[in-house]
Amino acid sequence: MSKSLGRRDFLKGAAAVAAGGAAAIPAVAAAWTQEAAPATPVLGPGPVPFTLRVNGKDHAVNLEPRATLLDALRGPLGLTGPKEVCDRGACGACAVLLDGVPASSCMVLALDAEGREITTVEGLAGPDGKPHPLQEAFVREDALQCGFCTPGMVTSCAGLLRRNPDPTAEEVRDALSGNLCRCGTYPRIVKACRSAAAAMKGGR
Repeated sequence: MSKSLGRRDFLKGAAAVAAGGAAAIPAVAAAWTQEAAPATPVLGPGPVPFTLRVNGKDHAVNLEPRATLLDALRGPLGLTGPKEVCDRGACGACAVLLDGVPASSCMVLALDAEGREITTVEGLAGPDGKPHPLQEAFVREDALQCGFCTPGMVTSCAGLLRRNPDPTAEEVRDALSGNLCRCGTYPRIVKACRSAAAAMKGGR
């Protein structure tokens, strides 16, 4: 006659199995880490040499890993179009195009922008220095006052027109929802963006 398994025996056995499994977990995890996890290079804390492609040209820089793209642009590269205002990605004054998409350069590490196409407001002009239709439209429509937000506004509008060459006023306002104008020139900015869209459409 077989002996029935009591509650105490069952708990003792379960505890032994659990202890054996727990002991094996660190060894399995260590083996997986060594075999499967890719090696991550450690950068910093001192300056690191790397290359940024800005406005169609490669620029060698030497910056600490904690430096933002805005730091790189306004510092060693001398591009003062992007403005440092809120420094927390809330105002859009530092907007640039990353691979054609608007981004707050104060929220992007310079190292993370390596290998990407960076365009600042300075890079929107033609190779002969002719202003971009958006820059001309902002002047023509008087779409600026103090001008601090203007580079970010123009850059964000440029990103919009790349993906939508004929935006409605509502679509322009939506695209500029991350850009703040403390002077309140929003209606003229929307008008300038749509005016530039018409000019660019007519030029094609």
